Order: sequence, then structure tokens, then C-alpha cells
Amino acid sequence: MIAVAEIGGITAAQQFLRDVVQQCRPVVLRGLVRDWPLTQAARSPSGLRDYLAGFDSGGEMEAFFGEPRIAGRYYYDEGLSGFNFERRAMRLGAALDTMIANLDKPGAPSVYAGSLPMADYLPGMAARNPMPLLAPAVQPRIWLGHASNVSCHYDTADNLACVVAGRRRFTLYAPELIDRLYVGPIDHTMAGQPVSLAASAPPGDARYPRFAEIRDQALQVELGPGDALYLPKLWWHQVEATAPFNCLVNYWWDAFAAGPDAPYTAMLLAMIAIAERPPAERRAWKALFDHYVFRERGHPLAHLPAGQHGVLGPLAENYGKLRARVMVMLRGGI
Repeated sequence: MIAVAEIGGITAAQQFLRDVVQQCRPVVLRGLVRDWPLTQAARSPSGLRDYLAGFDSGGEMEAFFGEPRIAGRYYYDEGLSGFNFERRAMRLGAALDTMIANLDKPGAPSVYAGSLPMADYLPGMAARNPMPLLAPAVQPRIWLGHASNVSCHYDTADNLACVVAGRRRFTLYAPELIDRLYVGPIDHTMAGQPVSLAASAPPGDARYPRFAEIRDQALQVELGPGDALYLPKLWWHQVEATAPFNCLVNYWWDAFAAGPDAPYTAMLLAMIAIAERPPAERRAWKALFDHYVFRERGHPLAHLPAGQHGVLGPLAENYGKLRARVMVMLRGGI
């Protein structure tokens, strides 16, 4: 395993964007949220429960319940048609009480509640536990539960993950390794994103021979209370909560969005339009994508004066024009 880079002294949003986010590499920020009131309250499960109770809106959420035999590894069943855990609708306070009650109970199921928007379930708490590295519009989510193993997956947004209680072990794979990760279904998932079947399997599983080529290329880091990890979009990550009781707060945002349209939307449309054309034609379209979109050799019209770039001029000026053209074409126009 390769260690994740660490950086200190990041205190302002512009510095974070310049020195961390723009590098598009995972970075650990030790102690970033150690002084949050939330982190201080979470020194004990009951302290965290009491602190959250002061903000709890009473909203209903979905919790995962897993039998002891799965050891907190929420995953598919053997045939990939179902899952090895049960989903239950309940209020956040009830889920927390169940987590705490089950901590010392032999044979009790594990409980996991994830990705809860703080503004909805704990209004007012974000303001008491501010994140100076991000714009106020980037809203946090909270994750709570027993020891767990979240299968290796990617997110389509940048991620700042902050450990509040317990410990987290992140195992990371770069986006370009996707063809050796043996990705599962993209429309039948545990929680929205496809997972790597190979990274979730025991070492040496014969079903995934190419994974052996990249297993040693994984990055790994362990975080304790107060520590944070910046994770760029599309980096694969397995997340293990290793303490009996754990809490994490994360922020998802697109650091480089030029407008409301997400790159993933473009990929899905390309799958419809290109993926099953003949190989030679796919190579031709790939050449156009490389030239106009990925631009590894620079701007496609660099040989022309800037005034002749048309809709390939500055995106800030042409975003609306390009988007309008796409919408007309999707409706059958030209």
C-alpha cells in the first residue's frame, strides 16, 4: 500500500483550492475539525447522541441493519440480485439509540445510517461547526454507525471527509485503474454508485485476475477524530469504520463546475450514442473527443485568432449557447 500525502497549515478556501483541490490528488489534513463542538461532544457515543438531540428535526431516514455474520460489510447477496442487509425507515434519534444499545449486546445486528443532509436532519448544526475551506453553499452530510466496510466505489463530486468519532481507513485507487477493478452494475447498487467487485473480494479471487496487477497500487490512510481527507471526484475508495462506534461528516461539491451540467450526464449520453458502434467508428469519435474535449495538445483552435473561436471561445461566455444547442438537438432539432 502507498501512503496518502499529508499537508498542514491549510486555513482558507483559496489556499485549499490552489494547494489541494487543483492537484486532483487525495490529501490528508490532520486535525482539521478537532476543535468542532461536534468532535468534542463525540468523545463518547452518549455525548454525541445528546449533542445531536439539540438539533434533531425528527425527520425519518433509512438505516441499514446487518446480521453479525456480515461483520458490518454491507454488500450484495451471492447472486448480485439482492443485498445482505435490511433497510428500515426510522427517525435519526431512534437509530442512534439503537446503535448505542447494541454496542455491548452479543449477537445484535450492526446499524449504519449514511449520507444524511445536515440541513434537513440537524438544522443549525453546520453553523456551529463551520468549514472555512468551502463556500457556505456546500452543505455537509453526516454518517453514523457501528464498525462497517463500505465497498470500493467512486463519487462524481469532490469529497472532503471529516472524522468526528471512531476511526476510518480509506483504501484508494486512481480513476485510470477502472478497467482492472471489475465494476458491478451501475443501476443496481447499495447506495447509488457502482462498486468494484474485485476490491471487495478476498485476495486472489480467480474471477478477477487483472485486479492482481493493481492491488499494490492502492493508496491507504487511517484517520482519527478531527482528521480529514480530500478525495477528488472519480477516485475509487473503500471506507472501513474500524471502531465500535463511528461518526463522519462529509462535503460533496464540484470544485470546477462551469454550470449545472455534470460530466456524468455527458458520459451516459455518450454511452447511448457511441458505445455500441463499430470499433473503427468508436476510435474516430475518440479522436474527436480527445481533440475537442480532453485537449491534451491544447485548445483545438489555437491556430486561429481568438476572435474566430466562436462557441469554442471562453466557456464562461459560450456555456449558454452550447447548452441551448444541445437541448435543441436532444429534442430532435439540428
